[in-house]
Order: sequence, then C-alpha cells, then structure tokens
Amino acid sequence: MQVKICGLTRPEDAQLVSQLGVDAVGLVFWSGSRRAVDVGLAQEICAELAPFVMTTALLVNPSDVEVERLLSQVPINLLQWHGDETPEQCERWQLPYIRALKAQPGSDLVAEANRYPKARGFLLDSVHEGQFGGTGKAFDWDLIPESFNRSIVLAGGLNPANVAGAIRAVRPAAVDVSSGVESAPGIKDHDKIRRFMRAVASVDEDTRS
Repeated sequence: MQVKICGLTRPEDAQLVSQLGVDAVGLVFWSGSRRAVDVGLAQEICAELAPFVMTTALLVNPSDVEVERLLSQVPINLLQWHGDETPEQCERWQLPYIRALKAQPGSDLVAEANRYPKARGFLLDSVHEGQFGGTGKAFDWDLIPESFNRSIVLAGGLNPANVAGAIRAVRPAAVDVSSGVESAPGIKDHDKIRRFMRAVASVDEDTRS
C-alpha cells in the first residue's frame, strides 16, 4: 500500500517521512490553502527528501506561466490537479499526473475518470465548498461504484485510527493524508505520522499472512 503525506510545510517533516518510508509527499501551490508553500520553501523541503520519495505538486487552475516557473525551479515528479483543468491541460507538461475527483452523491466517477485516460490514478476526496483537500472530512465510500476500475488514491478524513479500515473497505492503490496527521494546519505531528504508517503496515501484514 503506497502512502502520500500531503501539505508539508517544514523541512523537518520531509526528513521524518523519508525515514519512515513514505512513498510520496504533496506540496500545495494554491494560495487559498493554509498549507500553501512558495518556491523557496518547496526547495528547502525537497532538499531533505530521500532520493526515491516522489514530490507531488497540488495545483488548482494555475496559469501556464505559473506551472512553467514552478517546474523550472522545484524538482516535481508528479502533478495533482484539483481545479477545472481539461485533459489537455493536465497532459501537456510531460509529467505523470493524478486527477482529483469529487466523491459526492450524484457524481458519475466512472464517466469523469474516462475523460482522463492518461491519468496515473484518481484521488477521491470529500467535497467542501471552496476547499481542495485537507478538510479532515471523510466521504461515503459506498459512492465509489464497483465498475470503477482505475487506480484509486483514497483521501478525505483519513487518520491513524481509521486508515486500516478504509484500506480494507476500499482496497485503493494508495492512501493520501494531510490534516489527519497534523497538530495544526500545515504542522505535521510526528507521532501521528508514525502511528498512521504502522496502521497501514498492519493491513499489509494481514494481506501477506
């Protein structure tokens, strides 16, 4: 089970998640977020990551100029699109990407995913007006149709207490956590991260046994 810790704002958090074997981190480049980072801070965080930790850029309707500037200055490995970006906008950057989809009653997740055939996976998250992730609120996992056959990155309200159950219920390709391992917005709680990783590992051990 792959794990992404999103919304890092401190280099020391990058050091810890690298030590714990996290697969990816998320850096938020949307000014409306309390976890937003600028290029300078992003560079400091990336400098503390282990060599094979993937750096993900969370983007919400950026201009082409903003994306070009970001990619020229920060070692981004994966793009995560949360706004109204078209498939063409997501695919023009020669980088793999994941697409965030809103899991809410009435949404056709299969049809929406089919619009993005080249997406590496789809981040399914709860919906809260004016917010793009990091809300700490879970969605009803039954909203995910059985016919959804693309790679799922499960997000929304995950924490050390419920992530094992979420994995068993949804069987995603990866889990993504932000507020569930924080003491305050953008301030990662190292003990919570350790407990989150142990909970994920416990499911992997059950699967192997």
